[in-house]
Amino acid sequence: MNQETVITTGEPTVVARHFRTLFPTTAHGAHTARHAAERWLAAQRERPEAADDDSTATASLLIAELTANAARHGRVQGRNARLGLTLTSAVLRIEVTDARGDRRPAPALGADTDRESGRGLLLVTSLADAWGCEPYPPGGKTVWAECARSAPAPGGAQT
Repeated sequence: MNQETVITTGEPTVVARHFRTLFPTTAHGAHTARHAAERWLAAQRERPEAADDDSTATASLLIAELTANAARHGRVQGRNARLGLTLTSAVLRIEVTDARGDRRPAPALGADTDRESGRGLLLVTSLADAWGCEPYPPGGKTVWAECARSAPAPGGAQT
């Protein structure tokens, strides 16, 4: 589901664009959700007021890691996970919600460099400007990451 929210107060107008999709907690489900999100982000870059930034690769890595973690560690038989993106001129917020609130993420300290896995949240920590985990009642959790975006070019033009 895609939507646009316009918030008008006494301050400058803020436009937030939203992308939401459910995905099965499987490797294929995470892969499909990531590609749908990448297509949506690419379409947002085509808009005239889009920020002039090259954060697509960073966003793709964060989306891949968070959806893969949900598929691997947040799986509950018969329950889907949800990927959500909120895009403003200032920030991209990535949220992945799964059904395993009892399994909260924690970066591995001193991760074994010979292992094939276990360093994903270290990657999230290094790439995101902020990240965290919140409960999602009745028993799930939402892991989120935020990336600051560069300001739009004057007049909305992209270079």
